[in-house]
Amino acid sequence: MRRLPPALAPAALALAAGLLVVPPAAAAPSAPAVDRADQSALPADRAGQAVLGRTAARRAAGAGRAIAYDAWDGYADWHTGTKTGLRVIKGDLRPGTGMVARTLGGRAYQQGSWTSAWVTPGFGLTELIPSWSASTPGDSWLEVRVRGADASGRVSSWDLMGRWASGDATVKRSTSSGQSDDLGTANVDTWQASGTAATAGLTRYQVRVTLARRAGSKLLPTLDTVGAVASRLPEGRVTASRPGAASAAGTVLDVPRYSQMTHRGHYPQWGNGGQAWCSPTSTSMVLGYYRSLPGRAEYPWVPRDHAHPWVDFAARATYDHDYGGTGNWAFNTAYAAPRAGKAFVTRLRSLREAELLVAAGIPLVASISFASGQLSGAPISASNGHLLVIVGFTRSGDVVVNDPAGANSQGVRRTYDRAQFENAWLPTSGGTVYVIRDGKHPLPASPGGNW
Repeated sequence: MRRLPPALAPAALALAAGLLVVPPAAAAPSAPAVDRADQSALPADRAGQAVLGRTAARRAAGAGRAIAYDAWDGYADWHTGTKTGLRVIKGDLRPGTGMVARTLGGRAYQQGSWTSAWVTPGFGLTELIPSWSASTPGDSWLEVRVRGADASGRVSSWDLMGRWASGDATVKRSTSSGQSDDLGTANVDTWQASGTAATAGLTRYQVRVTLARRAGSKLLPTLDTVGAVASRLPEGRVTASRPGAASAAGTVLDVPRYSQMTHRGHYPQWGNGGQAWCSPTSTSMVLGYYRSLPGRAEYPWVPRDHAHPWVDFAARATYDHDYGGTGNWAFNTAYAAPRAGKAFVTRLRSLREAELLVAAGIPLVASISFASGQLSGAPISASNGHLLVIVGFTRSGDVVVNDPAGANSQGVRRTYDRAQFENAWLPTSGGTVYVIRDGKHPLPASPGGNW
């Protein structure tokens, strides 16, 4: 289960009452559209052309749903930002010279940080969702922070969006909801414009990643990628999109089927299984598709008679100790990324965009919400936050999914009406998806710059 952010929950309730609600937006990786902190690095006219060129493409594709995804991955991208105490090795950020002292939980650490240049999405963003791919061996961890600025030049505080580690022996993965100032506030995995910026939005943002390791150690926490999807979502129910290429071909990917319900009562300290584990179960189905599930040696604490024990492992690996659940979007992609190859959170504008990814062999974990009678054929009557896997499309354009809420594996495969699904997805989570892929499945071209 994934509770909706407060900003979207009223929309879901309005949808249940048949009123207007909130649709989505999306984004694109590659080199960021930058309003560079160091303007001497680029002539002002070139920087402006880069921003305007990407903005035009996004607006043309957006049809009112403003979404922009930017990511940093590799030597050239890291050098567009500023780093302290870190260095680039084989395209990744790792500890270097000049790390500074830090204390956490009474233990001494050394840390270094990387800060992106200012990113200008080309619209007044009201939400920002960062995600990352990293590895933190032993007693090491990372933090991700964001900040924004409005059109007048006011700059928000740096807000913590996640303290994360590959394991949980020393540092518990957590977020820090709140941190309200006059421009932004953190809501689990989503940073939302607030106060005077809630209406006009923010014109630009920055991302900062801190890598930390136990003082005196030679541990090498490594950052492979960090990205963020910025969006400004219009209100209102959506009209079903026209079926695309995946529907024409009747494409259905061979994604294995796991049920979250077979895990009822498992590990109360990590959500107690059952209804609470839709996200790690969905993430596990996609990892199973890529044959990238964890091996038995990684979860010796799970009884051998547990069905699909890798789901129990994924629940532990994605549990947010502040939020109190396994539905943190970024924690799920952070878990999946090193195993599959790449993973990130973004938003899509319609199922036509989802079809492009499915046609490329990439299943999607989608976040939906619906009231009784709004999603015919669903194994549960209603949910204020649920995740499932889009695995394909019928030739008529309906959505084929692996819904982990099925009572058992045989009940997981479902087909949902296209219009019903889009209205359970776009107006509620803003079209949020996990994009998880391996090296054999490159991303298709993104017509709207949201991946």
